[in-house]
Amino acid sequence: MATPDFILSLREKIGHEPLWLAGVTAVVLREPAAASAAREILLVRRADTGAWTPVTGIIDPGEHPAVAGAREVLEEANVVAVPEALVRVGVTPEVTYDNGDVSQYLDLVFRFRYLSGDPHPADGENLEAAWFDVDAMPPMSEDMLARVAAGLTGSDVAEFTG
Repeated sequence: MATPDFILSLREKIGHEPLWLAGVTAVVLREPAAASAAREILLVRRADTGAWTPVTGIIDPGEHPAVAGAREVLEEANVVAVPEALVRVGVTPEVTYDNGDVSQYLDLVFRFRYLSGDPHPADGENLEAAWFDVDAMPPMSEDMLARVAAGLTGSDVAEFTG
């Protein structure tokens, strides 16, 4: 995963000490063209872990979280999508990376509506990007399934987890 420049700059000053960061998860949905078809979700297979997830990313300083989500979807999967609702606010457990860096994330999950683009891994952070029927998704971690579930509820009221 590419580390944003602002984090690299912070790491020069604080080393591996814990960083509290704002992240975004984009649950991108595509409505079926035919009435008999299922709704689809955009998922990416991460290059670092091989896991299937919705698009995730770090919010840049001063960037609106919904804009960050749309940017990440375009950068990571070559798909244009628009945010419809903030559906979940969560806090991840602390993460220690292979290089010793420690971070924890405020994760803002948005439901996005697909506009255009054919998914493919656009920036090297992912091995694959594809549409899946929401009833036939590949295995995912419980945390990612909870993020996806929040996007699938249809509610415009965010749930709070921690």
